[in-house]
Amino acid sequence: MPFFNIEIPADYSGSDRLDKYISSLPNGMNRSKLKSGVSKVLINDKKAKLATKVVANDKIYIEWEDNVPENITPENIPLDIIFEDENVTVINKKQGMVTHPASGNWSGTLVNALLFHWNREAISHKEKNSNSEMLKARRPGIVHRLDKDTSGVIITAKNRDTEEWLGEQFRDHKKLSKIYICICTGHPKEKNGEIKTNIARDPENRKKFKAFPLGDKGKIAITKYKCIATYGPYSLFFVKILTGRTHQIRVHLKHIGCPILGDPIYAKSTKGTIFEGSSLMLHAYKLKIKTSKNEIFKTFTAPVPLRFKKVIKKLHEKFEKI
Repeated sequence: MPFFNIEIPADYSGSDRLDKYISSLPNGMNRSKLKSGVSKVLINDKKAKLATKVVANDKIYIEWEDNVPENITPENIPLDIIFEDENVTVINKKQGMVTHPASGNWSGTLVNALLFHWNREAISHKEKNSNSEMLKARRPGIVHRLDKDTSGVIITAKNRDTEEWLGEQFRDHKKLSKIYICICTGHPKEKNGEIKTNIARDPENRKKFKAFPLGDKGKIAITKYKCIATYGPYSLFFVKILTGRTHQIRVHLKHIGCPILGDPIYAKSTKGTIFEGSSLMLHAYKLKIKTSKNEIFKTFTAPVPLRFKKVIKKLHEKFEKI
């Protein structure tokens, strides 16, 4: 999603509205585009309106939608289906697939593939809909998501009742169990532990998220982990999340000094290492959930992917397992 950060100069003495100030900048946006396309406005990390008057030293962050296509269309994209019945489709999402259409990724997503698989029609973009209505329309059946470069188990709903039932469980992670596996650089101080912080956008880089002390910025995030093996400077983890914040596992493991191998945002480059070119080593391994109100828990597992097997093989060859 396009965005930019600016800081108003210390010598600014005007009292313009935000939209007027932005449109006056050499690289600014005109006011009509701001009004029609902006999805988020922050001034000093607090939500603001385009009509807000700005002052010297204000830090401004603006995020806007790029051109939205007329339709979200079904696409014949192969899916690795773990389980399916009249209510749900459970998929082993491949690495590199975006979960739902959004800015910069209007096609090739899991939603496009599901529309085809479910034999459904294209989703029309209706200008009269509110932003929230349009957002929901682009995500039929999606009750949780995996980052583009995270592979593994994702469950989707085939009808509204199931979507509401699954969504209720994902809003309270105590009602389900999500287990991930990951390969990290570094060793944790404790083999088993719980990470409990707040998570919010990094004020210095809006593409990233950051862990903050409890009660500080953002929302509470809880992650439990178990380091099951170490190989030289690397570690193999099982991770269970009790909340569902964006980038939660990636942020929390970096927070304890163990960023995930191949993470392009939160870890150091793999250039010059034995794993040069490695992609994100994070996989949603297991999901335990009730697919309907009257059923017992079902457990769905996505096999360890080939990229993990290759890295683990090399770890065994190069280092002693501890």
